[in-house]
This record gives sequence, C-alpha cells and structure tokens, in this order.
Amino acid sequence: MMEHAQALIRETVEKQTLLAATLSNPRRKGPDEPSKIKLKPLMLKGGPAYQFALTVGTKELHENHEPEAAAARLIALLTDSFKQGLLQTKDADYQILVNKHGQAAIKRQPATKAAPQPEALAHNRKKMYILEEGEPAPFLVELGVMNAQGKVLAAKYDKFRQINRFLELIADVVPHLATGRRLRIIDFGCGKSYLTFALYHYLAHVLRLDIEVTGLDLKADVIAHCSALADKLGYERLRFAVGDIGAYEGADRVDMVVTLHACDTATDAALDKAVRWGADVILSVPCCQHELFAQVDSALLAPMLGHGIVKERFAALLTDSVRASLLELVGYKTQIVEFIDMEHTAKNLLIRAVRQPHPDAAKRRETARAYNELKRQLRISPYLERALADRLAPLPGEDGEPSPQ
Repeated sequence: MMEHAQALIRETVEKQTLLAATLSNPRRKGPDEPSKIKLKPLMLKGGPAYQFALTVGTKELHENHEPEAAAARLIALLTDSFKQGLLQTKDADYQILVNKHGQAAIKRQPATKAAPQPEALAHNRKKMYILEEGEPAPFLVELGVMNAQGKVLAAKYDKFRQINRFLELIADVVPHLATGRRLRIIDFGCGKSYLTFALYHYLAHVLRLDIEVTGLDLKADVIAHCSALADKLGYERLRFAVGDIGAYEGADRVDMVVTLHACDTATDAALDKAVRWGADVILSVPCCQHELFAQVDSALLAPMLGHGIVKERFAALLTDSVRASLLELVGYKTQIVEFIDMEHTAKNLLIRAVRQPHPDAAKRRETARAYNELKRQLRISPYLERALADRLAPLPGEDGEPSPQ
C-alpha cells in the first residue's frame, strides 16, 4: 500500500538511514518534465539535508531540502509523478512500484550501498539486480543457474543477467496491470521456460500478486519437463501446455501476453491474440523475420537491398517497426527496447506495448499516415495488418480514422 511506502520514506529520512534514492519511469513525458530524479544526503552549514538531482532533457537541475521537507517532496514525487522508486538505506534496499491506482508494491533487498562520508557519497556500487546473487531462488537452483547457497555458476552468469534484465522490463509494466482480481498471463513459445519461471517467481512470490500463468510450446517433452518442475517447486498457478499460438483457445481474456522468440509470423499471431484479448501489456522478442524480406522492394534502397545480410537485418528492423506502428494504431503505447538474448544472437530487441484507455487521436492519425507511406514506398503487405484488419479499417489517410475495439 502507498501508506507503507510513505511511512518507509519518513522513517528512513527521520533516522538518517537513507543513503540514496532514485525515481524513474515518469507518469508524464514532456520537455519540461523530469525523466529521472536522484537523491543524496548532504551536510550543510545548517545541518543535514538532501539534494535532489532532476534530469530534465539534457539538463540536470538541483534542489536542496531539509530532512522533513525532503521526505514530503520525495513522497509527493513518488505518489504523483513516478511509477518506480529505489530507496537505498544502511540496512536494506527497497524497490517500490506504484500502479495507476496509486497502490504501491515494496520489495526489500540486501543493502548494496555503503554509508557515505560526512561530506561526500560513495559513487560506486555493485550492479543492482532484482534477483540478487547470494539469495538462493528455488527455481534458479533447480534450473542449474545457482547452487544451493545462492552463488551463480560461472557458466550461467550471462543467463542470470538476462533473467534479471527480463524482470526489470516486467517491473516497468507492473503498474499498468489491473488490481483487485487475479491476473491471467500467457507465455507463447515458452521453451525451457527460464523466463517463465522467473516471471512467476517475481510476480507471485516477490510482489505477492494474485496471478495465473500458462506457458505454451509445441514440444511435448519440454512441456512435460516444465510441468514436473512447476509441481516440484509448488508453483500451483503455473501450468504448461502443448499448443500452437494461432490455434490456442484456452482463454477469453488475458492481462499480459509474453512471446519470446516465436518464429516469423508466429509472433504476429501472438500479437493478434493479445490485441483481441484486450491484454493490458504485451512483451514480444521476435525471431526469424522472413515475411518482409521476400516483399520489400525499393529502387532508392537498391544499394542496400542488393546485399543479402544487409537486406536481412533491414527487413528484421522493418518488421519490428511495422508491428510497433500497428499496435499503436489499435490503442497501445509501444517501445522497442534492447533485450539481452539468452542464446547470444543478434535478435535482441523487445517490443513492449501497454494498452491506453484513451489513445491520442492526433498521434494515431500521424502514425497511420507515416505507416501508409512506408508501405507504399517499400511495397509491403504485412501479415499483422491483415490479421488485425477489422480493428484497423479504415486507416487514417485512407477512408477515415480507425476506432480501436
């Protein structure tokens, strides 16, 4: 609850145990809005104080406040302006996630920041992970990433970092999920399910959310292994099933859809399903984007498209850009972010989409015009547009303005 977060802030400031704080993931974007705020303690002539460093565009602005005012300022910012906060204290670190209803989830972690000297702060600290080394997570032990004491095995460290990167992306979207009821999550193409188990562990056991997760894959032996492991771990609301993305009919509504490395238009089939379910969050790492490679044609780009490897990479980026635009047109806010790939391939981009209750009509018209021009110039006809035709028609710039359903 937000009351707990507010009490935590007041207590750590009053007792002078707060060593640093970072606010990120702002609720409002704009040239005059801070994108991140960092806080650190100072010792001024009048006594202890806290300095706020606000990142606004390319500038960094500073404010100094006495402890009581600093606590009030920090609470107001976390309540009204930011969705995520990290408080670093002498005893522990606290990750705070605030949803759209103003409710906060708090995770306590071992302290990672040393106490500052009276007039300066230590600037170096180890990388913060959601799952920390030294704290054994049962699923990581069973999957051979950690030993029983919580030490990450050297050969699995890349996988450990990738799992934590995935959970950072999950943490960013938690505030956009519904509250007050059980959440339904589908993971298409779950494979060996390192990330599916991580997702379940984080949401169900760390954040204590009421969730139900289904992992879907075509390989029966993989599904059998994952099901047995879920039973062994006592993950009662995590289940696995053999099934095809396009044909899956096991749910009427889903809150979050995850699709990692679904090949070619299987990714589009998953995105189509997610849109029709009205999923609040979509996370997709595409793979093997062949469809537009065979279609794209441009005299202007002939010097590029004449080289196979360049054309392949261009077509992959084009495919992801098209998917992001189409999701925007059916009512989602999308980002394409870097994702550390488990298998160390070049396919390390993730499409993150969050459904918007009230899409910006002017922006959608602009996106549609740009998308139509892109199609015309490159002579492409994407699968996802055809799949979502009833949600898109007519596109702005053609016969009118689409109305996401």
